[in-house]
Amino acid sequence: MKSSLKSVLALSCGLFVVAAANAAPVEKTLKPFADADHVIYTPARGVQIPHLNKANLTNHGGGVIANAHLVYLFWGPSFCSGGADAGYAATLQAFRNQFGSTGEWRTILQYGVNATNLAGGTADGFDCTAPPTNATDAKVRAHVTAYLSTHTFDNSAIYEVVTPSTTYSSSGGSTSCGGPSLAYCAYHGSYSTGGHTAKYSIQPWAGCSGCKVSGWSNVQNEEHFVCHETREAATDPVNAWWDGTTGEEADDKCAWSPTPFIGTGGYAYQYEWSNADHGCVKVK
Repeated sequence: MKSSLKSVLALSCGLFVVAAANAAPVEKTLKPFADADHVIYTPARGVQIPHLNKANLTNHGGGVIANAHLVYLFWGPSFCSGGADAGYAATLQAFRNQFGSTGEWRTILQYGVNATNLAGGTADGFDCTAPPTNATDAKVRAHVTAYLSTHTFDNSAIYEVVTPSTTYSSSGGSTSCGGPSLAYCAYHGSYSTGGHTAKYSIQPWAGCSGCKVSGWSNVQNEEHFVCHETREAATDPVNAWWDGTTGEEADDKCAWSPTPFIGTGGYAYQYEWSNADHGCVKVK
C-alpha cells in the first residue's frame, strides 16, 4: 500500500502522480499500526484486521500511476544465470509481462489507471551478490537507490526488490517469512531520492505457512503478492485511493478473503475491491 509516512497492518501499476505532498494527518489516526514506521503491509494470514468491507475507496488527493511499469530488482546469486532461483525469476517476469492487460488488472481501471505494458520500463536488475539475512527497509531503499544510480529514473515505475529464502524483510519490529516476528508477506512504499519520489516494494520469499495458499508453489505465492502490491502502488502511490473508514487500500479490503485464486495465464492473483461493484471481484 501506501508508504511515505506510516505503517499499517493491512494486506498487500505513464504517468504518475500529481503527487500529494504528505498524507492528511487524519489518515494516521485511522490506521492500525504494527510499528512506528512508514510502510503499509500485506499482512500474513491470521494477523490482518477483520475486513470492514462497507465503505468504498475514496481519493485523498494523491495521483495514481496511470501507465505503470514494474521493474524487478532480483537480489542474490540464486537468481542469476544457473542459480537455483533463476526459473523463479523468469516466471515472475513472465507474470509481469502479461499482467497489465488482464481482467485482473482491469479491476483498477475505475480508479484512473490504464491497461499497460508493465514490462515497458528500464531493464530488470540482477544483483548477484548475497543480500543480508535481514533486509531492513533502509537496506531495501538503498538497493533501489543503487539501481537508480546506473539507470534512468522512471516516475511510472514501481521498483520491486525480490529476495531469496535465505533473507527476510523487516520493518520496525515486524518481519516477513523467515524472520522472528512474522506480521506481513510484502509491502510497498515511497521515498525521496535524487529529487524524485521513488515507488518501491519488497517481495521477500513467501513460502511460510502465514504467506502461502495450500497447494501453491513458492512462485505462485509470490505472484499473489506481486499482484497485490503492484495494484496498490498504482492506485495509491502517495495518498490516493484508500478507505477512509478503515485505512485499507484496494487489495487490503480483499486480502485472504475471498481465497486467492489461479486466473489468467495460470498465474496466481487475489480478489480486488471494486467501488463499482461495492465488493471484491476477480476480473472486470
